[in-house]
Amino acid sequence: MTLLALGINHKTAPVSLRERVTFSPDTLDQALDSLLAQPLVQGGVVLSTCNRTELYLSVEQQDNLHEQLIRWLCDYHHLDEEELRNSIYWHHNNDAVSHLMRVASGLDSLILGEPQILGQVKKAFADSQRGHSRSSELERMFQKSFSVAKRVRTETEIGASAVSVAFAACTLARQIFESLSEVTVLLVGAGETIELAARHLREHHVRHMIIANRTRERAQRLADEVGAEVIGLSDIDTRLQEADIVISSTASPLPIIGKGMVERALKARRNQPMLLVDIAVPRDVEPEVGKLANAYLYGVDDLQAIIQHNMAQRQAAAVQAESIVAQETSEFMAWLRAQGASDTIREYRSQAELIRDELSEKALAALQQGADAEAVLQDLARKLTNRLIHAPTKSLQQAARNGDEERLHILRNSLGLD
Repeated sequence: MTLLALGINHKTAPVSLRERVTFSPDTLDQALDSLLAQPLVQGGVVLSTCNRTELYLSVEQQDNLHEQLIRWLCDYHHLDEEELRNSIYWHHNNDAVSHLMRVASGLDSLILGEPQILGQVKKAFADSQRGHSRSSELERMFQKSFSVAKRVRTETEIGASAVSVAFAACTLARQIFESLSEVTVLLVGAGETIELAARHLREHHVRHMIIANRTRERAQRLADEVGAEVIGLSDIDTRLQEADIVISSTASPLPIIGKGMVERALKARRNQPMLLVDIAVPRDVEPEVGKLANAYLYGVDDLQAIIQHNMAQRQAAAVQAESIVAQETSEFMAWLRAQGASDTIREYRSQAELIRDELSEKALAALQQGADAEAVLQDLARKLTNRLIHAPTKSLQQAARNGDEERLHILRNSLGLD
C-alpha cells in the first residue's frame, strides 16, 4: 500500500489551468466514484479550492500508476496531457503525509498560515467519506493532519493576525481608496471567502454593502451580521453601477459579470473608477473587463504582492511550524510501519497457535488411550519446543553460514538473546 498525493496549485499552474481542473460540489460524488473505480486505487479524497486541486490516494503501487492517473484527470476534465504534465506534482508516503500536514496548517497556502484551508480540507475529507470506499491509512492520515494543524495554530504565531485571500482583497481596496467608509461594496457570493471579506470590510467601517447571491436565505444570514443589503444574481446588472468595489467569489462554472455589464455600469457612473477583485476559480468576471478604462480588475494571481508582504511577517512562525510537521510526519510514518508489522505478528501468532492446537490434540488423544500422563506431558513439551524453534534455528544457521553478522544480531535481538 502506498499513500499518494498529486495535484496542481497556485505555485505550479496559472489560474487559466486551475479553473479547468476544479471539481464542483455537484459533480464530486461522481468524480470520486470514477476515481475509485481505477485499478488498484483503494481510497481517495479530492481537495478542490480556488488555489489547488489535489488527489490524496491509497493505492497499490505499480509501474504505470502515474500515467493512469494523469490519463484519468485529463479524460475527466478534457485536458491536454502535456499541459497538465508541466504543472502536476507527486508525493509518495512520507512526502505525501508531510504535504497534507503542510496544506492543512496553511504552510502551502497562497497566504502563509491562512486558516480557511483547514476547513476546506476537513470538508473534502468528509465529502469523500459519504458512500465511498474507505482506506484506514488514508483516514488516519487526514485525522492526524487535523490535529497537527491545531497544534501549529496553538504553538506558533502563524495565525496571530487575520490573513486570507479575502483579507488580501480588502487590503487592496484600502490601498486604492483613501477611506472605505464612503464607498459602496458589492459582494458576489455568500461562501466562506465572502463572509471573511464582509467581516474585514465591516471592521474598516464600510457603511454600505450589497450581497448578491443565488440563495437569498444564506446571503440574508450574512447580511444581518454585517448590516448589508441582499439582492439576487439577476439584479447585478441593474445595481452594478452603485458599486465602487466588487469582490466576487462564487462556484459558478461561467462568468457572472461580463464586459458589457461593466460597460453599462461605468457609463451610468459617468466613468467613476470601479475596482473589481475576482477571487473565484473558475473566474466570475470576464477577463476582457480588465481592458476597460476606469475598470481595475484583479484576480487571485494579482494579489501576490500583498500576499508576499504577509508572508514576510510569518516566516519565523513558519520555521517553527515546519519543525512540528516534520516531527509529526515521522511519528505517523512510524505508526504506519507498525501497522505493516501487525499483519506479520498476527500471522506468526496464528501459526504458533495452530502448532499448539495440533500437538495438544495429539496429547489429549494419548491420555484418553491410557498413556502415562508424565510421559505425554514431556513429549508435548519437547515437540512444542522443537516445532516453535525450528524456523528461527534455520535462520540463525543460515546467517552464520553466510557470515551475515548484522542479520545474526537482528535475529538474536528478536529472540531475546541480546
